[in-house]
Amino acid sequence: MNSVNQIVAEIKTFLDSKQEEALSYLKLLVKTESPTGSKPAIDKIMELLRQELETLDYYTFRNPGNKSGGYLFARPKQRKKNIPIQLLIGHCDTVWGLNTIKSMPMTDTREKLSGPGVYDMKAGLTQIIFAIKALHHLKLAPSVTPVILINSDEETGSKESTSIIKKLAIIADRAYILEPPLGLQGKLKTARKGIGRFTITVKGKAAHAGLEPEKGVNAIVELSHQIQKLYAMNDAEKGITVNVGTITGGISPNVVAPESTAVIDVRVLNQKDGKFISDKIHSLKPTIPDTTLEIHGKIGRQPMEKTKRNETLWNLALSKAKLMNMNLKDATAGGGSDGNTTSLHTATLDGLGTTGDGAHAQHEFILKEKMMERTLLLTLLILDKPLNLKPLQR
Repeated sequence: MNSVNQIVAEIKTFLDSKQEEALSYLKLLVKTESPTGSKPAIDKIMELLRQELETLDYYTFRNPGNKSGGYLFARPKQRKKNIPIQLLIGHCDTVWGLNTIKSMPMTDTREKLSGPGVYDMKAGLTQIIFAIKALHHLKLAPSVTPVILINSDEETGSKESTSIIKKLAIIADRAYILEPPLGLQGKLKTARKGIGRFTITVKGKAAHAGLEPEKGVNAIVELSHQIQKLYAMNDAEKGITVNVGTITGGISPNVVAPESTAVIDVRVLNQKDGKFISDKIHSLKPTIPDTTLEIHGKIGRQPMEKTKRNETLWNLALSKAKLMNMNLKDATAGGGSDGNTTSLHTATLDGLGTTGDGAHAQHEFILKEKMMERTLLLTLLILDKPLNLKPLQR
């Protein structure tokens, strides 16, 4: 039987030999623009991924979606029965519209590869493909079956794909999320804030601002009072943020505003604080007589908390990094991902993508030398034995 160090060396040798091939494949994915909501564009990139997985003897199933571009599910055609599964999750959609690559062209320098979607998260998708290639080429059979789920609506909250992600997470031994890591140190994401979206609509009464202002009730003024109450809910020590992101209201400068609306973004580190803030927002009362409040919203993505099982997976990653002589760090992310969903049901490790910077920004890039290193880490994690941190459900 090969020693652990020998297996690590064999995988590394294989991946190093495939670096240029992996970069070429990543460039193809970047050139295949795939903005959220563009079904024809999503179809193209999904087909590229499907074809590649089928060459690796994977069964694939494409759900075309309803409002989104759906998702791609894949698992080995030849698989042992009655062994647990592990999830490899990524998204193929980006925040960049079609033809962005003309104004934000892909550039390849000695150290960096830049372009729309390269960091968030087409490098992560490339890692999934080449980790499976390594297993396939070296005939390494994981004791936990890799199951791949690539969705196309993550950038807008995974509204359609969350249901299948949840179903798979419930029966999975663990979940690896190939979102980009945090910062140029490549920190893995062992916790993520939960995200809530709330809308407050104030109803007042219109009147002529010059002739009969006393007959009106200004909804914008009432909303200004509510905004102050909302900002008072911020708690830096607890990691609670409440941000009024947009406000609308009024009819005309010469009319007392009969209606105004604010949309609020809420971030919390744990479910307890999420419930606390939700209850507090929904319990807001009008300040000015004859105004009413309509309040809607909730914490849509629950936090990915630092649970014991997530900590176990982080410690596993540390042990693999040690075998690679890799310095690995972790951090808490303020944004959400599909890891928020999987973490509710199984051990989850996020931010396993390629080190770089500029998610959703014009300077988006990856560090080329880091892609195969991160792919090696992913491959070693896939090969590890079952965690068995919960009863296996069928």
